[in-house]
Amino acid sequence: MKEKPEQDTDLFRKSLEGVIPLKPSGRIVSSRPTRIIPPRPQHSPVIVADTLSDHGASDESVTEYLSNGLNRMTLRRLRRADWPPQDSLDLHGLNSEAARKLLVEFLYHATQQRLRCVNVIHGKGWRSEDREGILKVLTRHWLSQHPKVLAFCEAPQNAGGGGAVWVLLKS
Repeated sequence: MKEKPEQDTDLFRKSLEGVIPLKPSGRIVSSRPTRIIPPRPQHSPVIVADTLSDHGASDESVTEYLSNGLNRMTLRRLRRADWPPQDSLDLHGLNSEAARKLLVEFLYHATQQRLRCVNVIHGKGWRSEDREGILKVLTRHWLSQHPKVLAFCEAPQNAGGGGAVWVLLKS
């Protein structure tokens, strides 16, 4: 037997007797709309050319990169998240050869999907002997060589900090 709507309301009010409402949290709601990230293809029949080199990578990682001919304001806008990352790649636990191949494929698919900004997580390298991660140095070196990369900068602390970079791609 179904109850009438008035009885439902009365029953609900009785169940809430003695409940104390929570105080407002003061949390700020983001004004930016959430972007829907298109799914990445699982397997690509396209063979992507790997033209990136390990040669010339220094012992210290570069914190930011800006392609020739671009205004410094572009890098500033990237740091301020004017282009929020639309996809992410995690290279943790990979050796340098596998990481380079995966990075090249990821950048190829990102440009095919016309993504503007991506997040590449390489880790901080704290477990390495010299405390400067090899993937951190190499990933940033490879990104500076890639023809579709316009700029990159370290991600903010809440998005990986020194263990990740936000990459601005050619549109």
